[in-house]
Amino acid sequence: MLEKTKSAYEQLMIQIACLLPTKFRPIFLHPAGPTTVFFWAPTFKWGLVIAGLGDINRPPDSISLSQTASLMITGAIWSRYSLVITPKNYNLFSVNAFTSFTGAYNFMRGLLHQMKEDSN
Repeated sequence: MLEKTKSAYEQLMIQIACLLPTKFRPIFLHPAGPTTVFFWAPTFKWGLVIAGLGDINRPPDSISLSQTASLMITGAIWSRYSLVITPKNYNLFSVNAFTSFTGAYNFMRGLLHQMKEDSN
């Protein structure tokens, strides 16, 4: 049976983990931990949530219904996906849940404004 050799990156991460306190090593080397893209991609995606929170202060007539609907729907889909993959990625779940919630809130604001304008 052949043993897989570790890449230079994996070896470096193991060396860095040895410098950490023992209780933090499993978190650092977790399959969805900060040594993988499964940590950093959702972390940077928090920018979408921050933008959605910033849109709360925008006037409702400037809200794009198609954009906020797509954020709401993709957030819901990826939230579900993050809980069925192995390993479960709670960072991915939380960022997508918040993306969905901020998208839904802004979508409803824009939709209610549009319905009000259409009734006048």
